[in-house]
Amino acid sequence: MSSLPKHVLVTGATGFIGAHVVDQLLSRGLKVRGATRSLAKGQAMVAARPKYASQLDFVEIKDFEELGVFEDAVKGIDAVIHVASPFTYDTKDNEKELIIPAINGVRSILDAAAKSRSVRRVVITSSFAAVMDVDRKAPPYFTYSGQDWNPLTYEESIDKATSAVIAYRGSKKFAELAAWDFVRDLKPTFDIVTLCPPMTFGPIAHPITSVEQLNVSNAMLWNVAQGESPLPVARVPFWIDVRDLAQAHVEALLRSEAGGKRFLPGAPERFSYSLAAKIVEDNFSWAKGKVAREEQVIDESHGIDGATAAKELGLNYKTFKQTVQDLVTQIYKMEGSS
Repeated sequence: MSSLPKHVLVTGATGFIGAHVVDQLLSRGLKVRGATRSLAKGQAMVAARPKYASQLDFVEIKDFEELGVFEDAVKGIDAVIHVASPFTYDTKDNEKELIIPAINGVRSILDAAAKSRSVRRVVITSSFAAVMDVDRKAPPYFTYSGQDWNPLTYEESIDKATSAVIAYRGSKKFAELAAWDFVRDLKPTFDIVTLCPPMTFGPIAHPITSVEQLNVSNAMLWNVAQGESPLPVARVPFWIDVRDLAQAHVEALLRSEAGGKRFLPGAPERFSYSLAAKIVEDNFSWAKGKVAREEQVIDESHGIDGATAAKELGLNYKTFKQTVQDLVTQIYKMEGSS
């Protein structure tokens, strides 16, 4: 961007990642408009941030995938961070429930941004799911980077025999490709940056009223802390703290040189749920003898290039220990007060 934005639209602003993005934008003095499916959640976020009441407002958009729904929301906006995307493994029709909604959500926000002619950059939350190739095996050792794409075809993604887990990977790939195609073909007034994070953990900033409302990744960690056995098995050993990911979004927005790039932000340290269990037991007296003691081998046959994002976006990744401790401390207090 040639000049710094003053007013940013954040989609999915009341979600796990989006709320942290909102907080980091506010702390830097920017005005934020949050798009949410629930205005009540937006109002709860404003109420919890009285210091920023004059900088933060929300618009309710029930169906993010419908063309035209963002046209009012982008009025007066000069940048967008698009976090919202459908996520479910409970599908009957992968194309209708996962892939088309993800693609249409991206097209809807980009179309509105293009029509506004005031938007100068759009940062899009993609996923490591758009990067990884589950059939690629080591040796030799290899490193995933922002140049890699999963090899799924559209036909494979929508096949009725394809699991929702694989279809989700397709949805992230084809939604992100739709964004790059949009910018290439229509040459709008803005450029884009995409981020492809792996598993994301960390303390919550979005409005929830009970532990049952935790996002999926954090719920898995909390279940480990509560003694779940057998322990879940990580599909990949890569992860990032949500606060680092939120910072990556904001830096991708504010740094002009990030325009047109695709980043894979991720901590250099690998994780497993047995490592999480050990961290909990070693650091919380109430967890002694409670968590499952299992040994899980962490796959070190390949890696991710989180260093490029760290260097170009100024990130300093948190340790897995800090992330687990901060989340478990927060949720334990929430449980105690409920």
